[in-house]
Amino acid sequence: MRERKSDNEQALRIGPYVLENRLALAPMAGITDRPFRLLARRLGAGLAASEMVTSNVKLWHTRKSRLRLDHEGEPEPRVVQIAGADAAMMAEAARENVRRGAQVIDINMGCPAKKVCNQAAGSALLRDLDNVKRILSTVVDAVSVPVTLKTRTGWSPAYRNGLEAAMLAQECGVQAIAVHGRTRECRFKGTAEYDTIRDICRELSIPVFVNGDIDSARKARRILDYTGAAGVMIGRAAQGRPWLFRHIGHYLNTGTELEPLAPADVRDIMLDHLQNLHRFYGENAGTKIARKHLGWYCRGHAGAEHYRQRVVRVATAREQIMLTRRYFDGLAQRGEQAA
Repeated sequence: MRERKSDNEQALRIGPYVLENRLALAPMAGITDRPFRLLARRLGAGLAASEMVTSNVKLWHTRKSRLRLDHEGEPEPRVVQIAGADAAMMAEAARENVRRGAQVIDINMGCPAKKVCNQAAGSALLRDLDNVKRILSTVVDAVSVPVTLKTRTGWSPAYRNGLEAAMLAQECGVQAIAVHGRTRECRFKGTAEYDTIRDICRELSIPVFVNGDIDSARKARRILDYTGAAGVMIGRAAQGRPWLFRHIGHYLNTGTELEPLAPADVRDIMLDHLQNLHRFYGENAGTKIARKHLGWYCRGHAGAEHYRQRVVRVATAREQIMLTRRYFDGLAQRGEQAA
């Protein structure tokens, strides 16, 4: 195993890009759009990949795809995740994304959704490592930018071939890999296991991000020490708590924990996020898309259910902002804190 350096001494590099830190936002369909990526980067993530984009470029004409391919104003490196099962189509998608400004191409081999796996893509690729080799080598050869991989510990607990897949990825020229601590069969059930990821970290020389159930600064520290991973990738734990990156980064660098956010700080983050969603999608779509985020932001607070039931019913950006401001101003008056 490589000798572990202190966090301040470590520089995590992907190709020509030296990351600001070793914290990454996991790509999540329907969640990690441009407004959320920009927010996560501002609040401490050193890397943020796009939502999954289909490798079938013929489908990119839809408004949904156009928005997923929009990276205007994002800091480097701009990472686009592509999904598919055909090597030639994946290579074409990678080239086209690079032409549009992608600086890193990430390959999805971790999504457990049926609609993805039924196309033999996502984590379904873990059943066919011969095809994985074709896809990875073809994409790496097709573009001049770094290629990375998001995967799982295997297809099932009985067929935990994550180490084999990770070693194959490195051999094909993949320059970093993120591993979720569950198999495809597990989906998001149960708890993540990190033994497989520890084995992967011991065998690979490229950076490995550990992913799965890391929801606090102390747990991030513990799992990094246990696995020897180069970085941490946060997914669901950042929903409603995008400031988690800042808290983890501070703890990794100083060994001390930041105080929980005051309600006024959460309010300001939420309002900024809301306004960016409304601008990016337009008021009608933005108001609808914001509802899930607002539900996550208010979790665990007094009166959260009453606020959520009201805010998901409003149809205008103005009402959404007004209710959110009023709710969190009320929490501030009562002296509550965020997690």
